[in-house]
Amino acid sequence: DVILEPELEEALANATDAEMCDIAAILGMYTLMSNKQYYDAICSGNITNTEGINSVVQPDKYKPVPDEPPNPTNAEETLAKVRSNDKDLEEVNLNNIQDIPIQTLKEICEAMKTNTHVKQLSLVATRSNDPVAHAVAEMLKENKSLQSLNIESNFITSAGMMEVIKAMKENSTLAELKVDNQRQRLGDSVEMEMAAMLEKCTSITRFGYHFTQQGPRARASIAITRNNELRRLAESGPSFPTGFVCRRGACDLPETEAMF
Repeated sequence: DVILEPELEEALANATDAEMCDIAAILGMYTLMSNKQYYDAICSGNITNTEGINSVVQPDKYKPVPDEPPNPTNAEETLAKVRSNDKDLEEVNLNNIQDIPIQTLKEICEAMKTNTHVKQLSLVATRSNDPVAHAVAEMLKENKSLQSLNIESNFITSAGMMEVIKAMKENSTLAELKVDNQRQRLGDSVEMEMAAMLEKCTSITRFGYHFTQQGPRARASIAITRNNELRRLAESGPSFPTGFVCRRGACDLPETEAMF
């Protein structure tokens, strides 16, 4: 038997079930209560469980999260601005507008061929299919100003995606490409083509796709790391160790130092 001081004996004898529950939490006896009771007792300075150890655990109150407001972009007005090469239009965001006709999406891609001001084009969840993917591929072959393209969460199949990936071989300005979460699985051949594209296209520094095969995933990771390093060197310029000089593109030691 454990003998306690009279004050502690009296306190324990008169303690309520709620107080005993908090004491159990403080002493780390978490097996006597639920996780919610335990953490509520630890995190709160007051007695949170007023019904004791045998109380019924109540669920947390639901916190409603409001839906995102609908995309206010007008597709027809955007198409007109893209066609006119509006210098103030640098981003086209048609995300989550599912009632855009396929023909309108194709016309936007057609207009993007000659546009020189739009830097970002996003067609997420627009129900884009293979005909739109074909239009995107043709656009990538001619556009020289687009830097970011997002066509995630659409109905593009492996055939349409293959066209987009192959078109990237003729594009040298796009830095970000996102194609994940299509309705159908794209397949191993498409993933291999993606990896090969990233190895050849040094401009791509961000690529959004969840590879299912280890081989293409590893190749893509190495290629993206290399591309980011090349971009960093291009922006900051090459750095040479102390004592080296650069002559006609080759790095050599100065003559005075090469003697030693």
